[in-house]
Amino acid sequence: FSARAVHEPITILRRYFYFSCGFGLRRMTTKPETESKSTARRDFLRDIERKYQAEWEKDKVFEVDPGQPGDEKFFVTFPFPYMNGKLHLGHGFSFSKAEFAVGYNRMKGRKALLPFGFHVTGTPIAACAEKLKKEVAQYGLPPQFPPEEEEVKASPTEKSAADKATSGKFSGKKLKKAANKPQWLIMRDMGLTDDEIGQFRDPDHWLKVFPNKALDDLKTFGSRIDFRRSFITTDRNPYFDSFVKWQFRHLKAADKLSFGKRYTIWSTHDNGPCQDHDRSSGEGVQAQEQTLIKIEVQNPLEQECLKPHADVLKGMKVILPAATLRPETMFGQTNCWILPEGEYSAYQITDTEVFITSERAAINMAWQELGKQLNCTPTPLFTIKGQEMMGLPLSAPNCTFPTVYALPMMTISMEKGTGIVTSVPSDSPDDYMSLMDLKNKPEWRAKLGIKDEWIMPFEVVPIIDIPGFGDRAAETVCKEMKIQSQKDQDNLVKAKAEVYLKGFTEGVMIVDAWKGKMVKDVKPLIRQQMIDNNLALKYAEPESKVVGRSGDICVVALVDQWYLKYGEEEWRDIVKDHIDNKLETYTYGTRRGFEETIGWLNEHACSRTFGLGTSMPFPGPFNYLIDSLSDSTIYMAYYTVSHYLCGGARYNGQLPTEDNAHLNMDGSKPSPSGIKPEDLTDQVWDYIFLGTPALEALDTSIPKDLLQKMRSEFLFWYPMDLRVSGKDLIQNHLTMCLYNHAAIFPKEQWPSSIYCNGHILVDNEKMAKSKGNFLTLEYVVNEYSCDATRITLADAGDGLDDANFVRTVVNAQILKLTKEIDWVKDMLAQAEAGELRTGEYNFFDRVFENAINKIIMAVDKAYAGMMFREAIQTGWFGFQNTRDEYRQAISAGKTFDNNRSFHRDLFFRFVEVQALVMTPITPHFCEHLWKGLLGKPGSVHNAKFPEPTKPVDLELEMSNVYLVDTLHNFRQAIQKSMKKSKTKPTHGVVYVTEEYQDWQKKAVKLVRDVYEQEKEIPKDLSKRVAADPELKKDLKLIMGFVAMLKDQLAKFGEGVFKDTPIVQELKLLEEQKDYVQGQLGLAELKVYGAADTSAPDEGKQKARSEVGKPSSNFWVQEPSAAP
Repeated sequence: FSARAVHEPITILRRYFYFSCGFGLRRMTTKPETESKSTARRDFLRDIERKYQAEWEKDKVFEVDPGQPGDEKFFVTFPFPYMNGKLHLGHGFSFSKAEFAVGYNRMKGRKALLPFGFHVTGTPIAACAEKLKKEVAQYGLPPQFPPEEEEVKASPTEKSAADKATSGKFSGKKLKKAANKPQWLIMRDMGLTDDEIGQFRDPDHWLKVFPNKALDDLKTFGSRIDFRRSFITTDRNPYFDSFVKWQFRHLKAADKLSFGKRYTIWSTHDNGPCQDHDRSSGEGVQAQEQTLIKIEVQNPLEQECLKPHADVLKGMKVILPAATLRPETMFGQTNCWILPEGEYSAYQITDTEVFITSERAAINMAWQELGKQLNCTPTPLFTIKGQEMMGLPLSAPNCTFPTVYALPMMTISMEKGTGIVTSVPSDSPDDYMSLMDLKNKPEWRAKLGIKDEWIMPFEVVPIIDIPGFGDRAAETVCKEMKIQSQKDQDNLVKAKAEVYLKGFTEGVMIVDAWKGKMVKDVKPLIRQQMIDNNLALKYAEPESKVVGRSGDICVVALVDQWYLKYGEEEWRDIVKDHIDNKLETYTYGTRRGFEETIGWLNEHACSRTFGLGTSMPFPGPFNYLIDSLSDSTIYMAYYTVSHYLCGGARYNGQLPTEDNAHLNMDGSKPSPSGIKPEDLTDQVWDYIFLGTPALEALDTSIPKDLLQKMRSEFLFWYPMDLRVSGKDLIQNHLTMCLYNHAAIFPKEQWPSSIYCNGHILVDNEKMAKSKGNFLTLEYVVNEYSCDATRITLADAGDGLDDANFVRTVVNAQILKLTKEIDWVKDMLAQAEAGELRTGEYNFFDRVFENAINKIIMAVDKAYAGMMFREAIQTGWFGFQNTRDEYRQAISAGKTFDNNRSFHRDLFFRFVEVQALVMTPITPHFCEHLWKGLLGKPGSVHNAKFPEPTKPVDLELEMSNVYLVDTLHNFRQAIQKSMKKSKTKPTHGVVYVTEEYQDWQKKAVKLVRDVYEQEKEIPKDLSKRVAADPELKKDLKLIMGFVAMLKDQLAKFGEGVFKDTPIVQELKLLEEQKDYVQGQLGLAELKVYGAADTSAPDEGKQKARSEVGKPSSNFWVQEPSAAP
């Protein structure tokens, strides 16, 4: 706080109002308090956390059963994490949003349910187990890796394996070849011993260990989860397996699921599709279909670079295949680009064609039925350097020149495309600048060995007219952007994006055959014509690099597979309508993400043959497994009945034991309700989730009353009220969730809202094991305490921007939490001893009571809007500062109130409200306040969110701010007078104006009318004032007054637009005269109305008084002489 606050303790009540509007709070968390390195305070918090967690589990506080029809409910879910390791801080951050939300809604009187499952579907676990097997086979048990595999860069703070096992914090170890780090060493970094790691060669062992560990960590986090409903996925859980098969039979029956050849991102190692959840990098990357242009080498056996290979090329066409997204531009080719240093290879593709291309492209072709060697890494006929092919004469399809030549381009990537690039300088800024560099630099041509006849005769060929750019778009934009050479890559990227987009959307063809037609209309027609005429082929690549969990770089394969028909017009339209009109997304960015994904999401390959999962429930030549994205789109419905099937972490009412914490998450034990997996026929699932057939018509051994109970429970909880997730899942899981709900359930049971957050940074850096800042959930809870961690996660940020977990902040919260407990204990002792003030509230009591009521409303609104940072800034940092400065205010009143203690009623009100508003975020601390210190019956989790005792008093609120501002202005006036007299004044007089002048009344009306229409004060308001002849003459005065109104609007809301001043200034200053006089150190202070003609005009100050700005005069008055 500023020095000013020391002299003006009442600034608490002013500063609070800034807090509630979101101003001035950041400084409270960027300069945290510090303490010694003793862990006593942290240990105290951990002790109370363990104590209350044990009580909550014993009392089944978070086990939630449905209420009566019509009862309010809140059903929130979080994407179940993948169980190939420990939960980390990123999981904790995203999950905290759901956890805070369920805590808040529970306190609002709703039946609030938060279940949690564990995902084990897919390839990662199977791939990791396979790696361990291979490492043991190659290096022994335990593996004795050679030095180059074992060599690491040790962190200065490196810990032993035992330390890591308890801390959960990864050190800064980094292999020289991190991408190929042995799996065994990765497991050691998790804190596992060699004896333990050996067991992970069995994929099923992962399913037993990590879900168990995650469940323990979630309990330690204080999670309000109904663990009865917890389960694992795949066929290892026969109940969930049955549910997923039911879903897919419905999808197929609805014609949403088909089988056939489709492009898909493919792992050659796993021999199956590599979807987002199967990737170590490249999440969200799609297969991008391109056109492979067949650029033919003229007279190949006469070309010097090809003569050595005449034996394999005899009778063959030699093709330089160029992949392009713009087949309509081939009319403008002037040459072909090749990377001089590129390593190219020749492959026989057909009986009459040999392609010279990059190895990466050849692998893609092999998996797309292009070539003689399929579904493999093909063996080349020969290799050749790009430099050797310079000057090859070529025949380019649709080109206006009969012969073009192969020329060098230095920016070609051999990892994308084929390494062969078409050159269309009329419409490609890259091509234009590369061509101009060669044309304009003879010394450069000479250095590269480029003959003039290969380039100088070739001029730009106009093919497309683009509004604003003309028919030489590349040349136009390069000149406009002052691009000087092909090395200006940043600007070329921008130029390319601008030309390509506008060329597609607005471009008009000007070549004869297609003249006058829009590019977007003829593009597919030109492409198909080239394919039909054997001038091009269909081809696809990943949009960018994709690496599978097995470490292989993925390709695009054209394979038979099961695929979901996302993007199908009717299906897409009903999902889009739900997004547009029903779905709450909380932020514009989230909504925009859904809109974009709906626009491009298309057929999704949903099967594989490697890994763990549920088998596709249809006959076929292979045992196709359903992929990890597709078995997790409607499992939220399964939560509503899962406790009848498995019993999760409280099996048959038993508490978890150290030996078997999850008890029955895999359904391996008999169902608590007696249901067997084979009892769950499609007819049974149909009744539970769809209500058909009628209960009486069911042919099942399951008791009808039990089925009716399960059906009723589903109907009570659905639809899902909130889904919380990281923003990266918008492009896959979340949109697929909407699609599949639309395919299975009626509209009234589709998700109601989805909240997405950004990623979590640690001290403004991305979490990484190599940086030593990769924090597991277990580590942060044990290192900092659960509630300090939860505060810091809430403070880290909301919305789609990346949040920041600051370790100095979390340390500061340990001190803040424990000091608050100490203060409450001390105050309770004072209350017990009768030392707290009672009786009628004074002005500052009433202001504090009013501030508490406003804080309750502000925090309530923040929680309801999923704005947890705002909730904690107001309900924790702001509230505590409000309390502290109230204490300063009452203790500073010695000149008018001899009983300066905290009012007893307000103390208990403050502690109760503090406990209640913070329960969603700091449940253990609040439980300790509620039960441990205040002695309240029952858990704070069962208490209701606080209500204001009365409406917020705007006049009282503004009176407090007025008093603070006025005191500040008086102090400045006194300091100014002391510069002249060098003596502190002893006496003062104040003149108060109580009524608006006419121009002020007009200004209030103008601003109020504008705000009511536009809900803001526009920037051009001064122009509107100037347009009014009556107001124009007072323009300067009015705009100053409007600035004051804008400030009040921000602090207090639209209630400030009154025709008369809200604060009764004269009455207030008269009532608080003794306080102000004492604060200013005056012997006497007089207060007059400026309109009082009988009042003396000391210092000629009367006329200077304005509404909200009383004038004053201060002077030194010598004491009268003694008689």
